[in-house]
Amino acid sequence: MLLPSIKNTLNELTDLLSQLTIEDYISPCYGLSNATIGEHTRHITEMFQCLENQYEVAIINYDDRKRDYLIQTDTSVAKEAIAEVIKNLDKPNKNIILMQLLDGEQLQIETNYYRELLYNLEHCIHHQALIKVAVLHNENLKIDENFGVARSTIEYRKQCAQ
Repeated sequence: MLLPSIKNTLNELTDLLSQLTIEDYISPCYGLSNATIGEHTRHITEMFQCLENQYEVAIINYDDRKRDYLIQTDTSVAKEAIAEVIKNLDKPNKNIILMQLLDGEQLQIETNYYRELLYNLEHCIHHQALIKVAVLHNENLKIDENFGVARSTIEYRKQCAQ
């Protein structure tokens, strides 16, 4: 269920990107502290890329990202990067060390591939919720009602509806 959920969430993002103009994508949004939808999309994409690129060595450091300016300024490049992430998700679970510099101290935490995929899914949904704030004023966009909504919230709403 994890991989289909990630693919669905990333496809929702791709669907939104297909509807945006470049101006929509690169314009600073006051509600996002003047960040752009492109910057949030790049951040989402590069977290998944980081996990993919560091999978073989089994040491993940999310601060060690490329920060590709083209992903945040060109929706076509962003959609291609997301498609590549989706294509490369299906890997065997394995133990991984997460490296993180926190307040000047280098932390090393044991984790695994599936746990990091789940982290990236939740991280993606969080950023999609922020992106949703930036596009709500645009009545021409068709956004899935669950775009930017945590999977646990979706399940809770289903239970309440019964």
